[in-house]
Amino acid sequence: MPHETSPLSLAQSLLRCPSVTPEEGGALAFIEGVLKQAGFEVHRPVFSEPGTPDVENLYARYGSGEPYLLFAGHTDVVPPGDASRWTHDPFSGEIHGGELYGRGAVDMKGGVACMMAAALDFIRNTPGFKGSIGFLITGDEEGPAVNGTVKLLEWAKGRGERFDHCILGEPTNPNQLGDMIKIGRRGSLTGRIVVEGKQGHVAYPHLADNPIPGMMRLLSGLLSEPLDHGTEHFDASNLEVTTVDVGNLASNVIPAEVRATFNIRFNDLWTPQSLEEEIESRLREAAGNTVRYRLTMDPTNAVAFLTPPNAFVGFIADAIKAETGFQPKLSTTGGTSDARFIVKDCPVVEFGLVGQTMHQIDERVPVADLDRLTGIYRKVLDAYFAAAS
Repeated sequence: MPHETSPLSLAQSLLRCPSVTPEEGGALAFIEGVLKQAGFEVHRPVFSEPGTPDVENLYARYGSGEPYLLFAGHTDVVPPGDASRWTHDPFSGEIHGGELYGRGAVDMKGGVACMMAAALDFIRNTPGFKGSIGFLITGDEEGPAVNGTVKLLEWAKGRGERFDHCILGEPTNPNQLGDMIKIGRRGSLTGRIVVEGKQGHVAYPHLADNPIPGMMRLLSGLLSEPLDHGTEHFDASNLEVTTVDVGNLASNVIPAEVRATFNIRFNDLWTPQSLEEEIESRLREAAGNTVRYRLTMDPTNAVAFLTPPNAFVGFIADAIKAETGFQPKLSTTGGTSDARFIVKDCPVVEFGLVGQTMHQIDERVPVADLDRLTGIYRKVLDAYFAAAS
């Protein structure tokens, strides 16, 4: 029996799949059935890594020519929390007041449904178009992100797949559909400092060595000057101290050591390596010959990247303007996403639904936004493959 391929029907079917990370929950199986019926070649690779759960993923392609436009996303969702606090069951896909309720409605099963609806409509109405359309869908975006997009991209490259451009359907709009396109993301780097002292009684400070003043000195050295002043497409890099801890429950004891953690969201002026060198230099200068400390930097795969405004970005911006009347802002704000992995293989732009309720109780999306987002993706497909012809 043919599947209903309206964005609402597709979204409801996906929301009814309890695909809480790392469970597939039937979501990828549903997508596989819909895409195979439309003529896509579909694969469901499962990836593993010691210490992490096995994760099912999906890769699908229609066509064999160039250019190749890839849609990327994820069907795994965060836990719904206390289901009794939801207005509707988080996996029911209920509609109320013109809004579709469910865990993943905006992050990002709704976006996946719109991608599918647009692609299927384009294929039906544009027979013999020049090029290929693909889907790269993971079940590991909300989890460790180890057995998902990174390995799925490696698997696809091993098969000889090469992508020209990618749209990632994360919920990029802060207030209304059409607000914002993400053309890049900041990197993320975490560091940890330990300052050593000597424990002792507060009444006899000459017999102890309080490490807290030393830590204050080091943190002041890190924060005294901005890392940079931003670039054309990025805000200034930002260092935030997130913990300072001595683990000391006694008010009359000088602690033996103090620990601090900081995180830096950095722009394209930096790499993790150059940033680490800057941090080490600032700490050495602040410490002088008096503060004993250790610095460790956590490994990171979150590196700043940018897809410069070009014809591809223009196709998306024009489609948004035509569908919503808004001229979207080109942004690099926010946290990290799977785009940081995809950009190594092709230019990637993020555009999806409004993210105000993502990860919240009563996550929901206006049904009208599903139709509008599908219309935007459909216009992008028209412009993209028309340009190729």
